[in-house]
Amino acid sequence: MNDIREFFKRDTFAEYLGIQLVEVAPGYAKATMKLTAKHLNGVDVAHGGAIFSLADLVFAAASNSHGTVAVAINASIHFLKGAVQNATLTAEAKEVSLHPKLGTYAISVTDEKGSLVATFQGMVYRKGDKLTDLPPRSAGG
Repeated sequence: MNDIREFFKRDTFAEYLGIQLVEVAPGYAKATMKLTAKHLNGVDVAHGGAIFSLADLVFAAASNSHGTVAVAINASIHFLKGAVQNATLTAEAKEVSLHPKLGTYAISVTDEKGSLVATFQGMVYRKGDKLTDLPPRSAGG
């Protein structure tokens, strides 16, 4: 695959959240998300699901960066600091372990001041399918 960032334009949920995938390399990915009112929970801080989704997108990009379909089999997150509207969060995924069938990734989510907002760890199962073999997504689906 020439540009995995192009492939991840298929992720319409990440697009809805305003997540921008800014860098991908083998076993690595980085993305940002500016927090708006739609990202906030009932106490006016970033919803845990929004932060998880940002971390999950870089997890997916880093684990699929080798061109083989990788799907999550486990993921956990630790929230360390609240984030507020208008903050820009950055998630960075790094490959910890790569095997033919399994991969492990560590993700950090920071705010624009560099403060750690969350840590995320995920494991993927690597299927035999190539990303380039996936069928095109139909309009609206």
